[in-house]
Amino acid sequence: MAFLKIVLFAIVIMTIVILSLAIQIMFRKNGKFPNMHIGANQYLKDRGITCAQTYDKVEQAKVRKELRFKEISLGKDD
Repeated sequence: MAFLKIVLFAIVIMTIVILSLAIQIMFRKNGKFPNMHIGANQYLKDRGITCAQTYDKVEQAKVRKELRFKEISLGKDD
């Protein structure tokens, strides 16, 4: 019986938490939570700090440019 009380108590607490999050979304501006990603933070952008994914994309683009440049030939030297 004690186990059942604990399970019901946990369900009630989780229901309250989920409802409070839903209410928070409804009353927040545009119904969205703020973007907490590093790439969206203007202060970090000004300091040149980026997330690992953005840094990886930039580095891969640089490598692609270098590879294309190295493949250029001036004649038929095959």
